[in-house]
Amino acid sequence: MQRASIVVATLILEKSEFGPLCSGYNSNIPRTCDSWGCGQYGASRGNGRKHGGVDIKCGDGSTVYAPFDATLTGQARPYGNGNAIDNGVGLSGQGLCVKLFYLKPYKYTGSVKKGQAIGTLLPMQKVYPGITSHIHVQMCDRSDPTKYL
Repeated sequence: MQRASIVVATLILEKSEFGPLCSGYNSNIPRTCDSWGCGQYGASRGNGRKHGGVDIKCGDGSTVYAPFDATLTGQARPYGNGNAIDNGVGLSGQGLCVKLFYLKPYKYTGSVKKGQAIGTLLPMQKVYPGITSHIHVQMCDRSDPTKYL
């Protein structure tokens, strides 16, 4: 019985691991620190705020891929101000709910498969010159997504 539990737990973990998010990268490489701050979960954002997700390196204009089999749950806007990078999409599936920010999705609803192209990274350099361009990955419940990346 213990062996069966281990096998099931392993299968769930493997199913929940995110595939590569960005063209040009074989794995999800976290953004480190630059002049705009650090990309890890919980990094200080000033005024007592903490970073609510993880930033994964991705070049402006690069193709963004679905991290897991999912249903697209609609537009997700990080700022609500309409600037050049104020767009994204929500995904739900595999027991996970995630928001991906700073991309122009090809669509906002429907089903996608892990590794399927879902959009293009928006021009981060227009809003934050010199930042390491990235996809922001945020769990809907604001928990730390690092273990899935």
